Order: sequence, then C-alpha cells, then structure tokens
Amino acid sequence: MSSPINPFADLQTMMSQFSVPGVDLASVVEARRKDIDALVAANRAALETAQSLAQKQTEMLMQAMQDIQQAAREAAGGDPAKASASARAAVEKAIGDMKELAQIAQSAQTQAMAALTKRAGEQLEEIRGVAGAKKTAKK
Repeated sequence: MSSPINPFADLQTMMSQFSVPGVDLASVVEARRKDIDALVAANRAALETAQSLAQKQTEMLMQAMQDIQQAAREAAGGDPAKASASARAAVEKAIGDMKELAQIAQSAQTQAMAALTKRAGEQLEEIRGVAGAKKTAKK
C-alpha cells in the first residue's frame, strides 16, 4: 500500500524557496494544516453519524415489517384487544426510535462542533500571538 500524499510537505518545500520578510510561512502552512485537520474530524463525525443513522433506520424498518406481520396475524385472529395492544406498542416503539435517532444526530453534531470550536479557539490564540509579536517588535 502506498503512503498517503501530504500536500503540505510539497507546499512547505515550495514556500521555503520564497521567503517574505516578516512572515513565518511555516507557521501559516501549519495553521492551514490544522484547519484542514479540524474539518476532516468534523466530516468524519458526520460520516459516522450518517452510517449510524442508516444502520438504525434499517433496523427500525426491519422491526416495523415484523411488527406489521404480527399485527396482521393478530387482526386475522379477530381479537381486538390484542390488535389494540400491538398498535399501542408499535407507536411507543416508533417514538422511542425517533428519540434515539435524534440523540445520535445531536451527539454527532456536538462532536463536529467541538472539533471546529477547538480549532477556532486555537486560531484565535495564534492571531493573538502574532499581534503580540508585532507589538513587541514595534517597541
């Protein structure tokens, strides 16, 4: 298996050939790499959530089909109390499943936002560091 391509290594090599006074190109490239890493983490969380939701929905559909078959058999038996109990159980299960899907989605959204918020905080600190360095250099 080949090693993954690292576009930042090529970019750092290229940028080292062009030095700009007062600009630390390596830190700029590193900051952008961290931005992309944060986006990758957020996208990974979204993908995992989509997969979890699809799997859960498939399970829910299969269970619903089994419940429908069972309800049809009970309705054919002519016992209205059993049919009513089956309908009530199906509604309660559907509500529980919807809550579970909402919790899965909320958890993933929280994870994705945490990764992006963390990176935003890091960027703010980087900006403060650069601004502080410029103030010190002026004095």
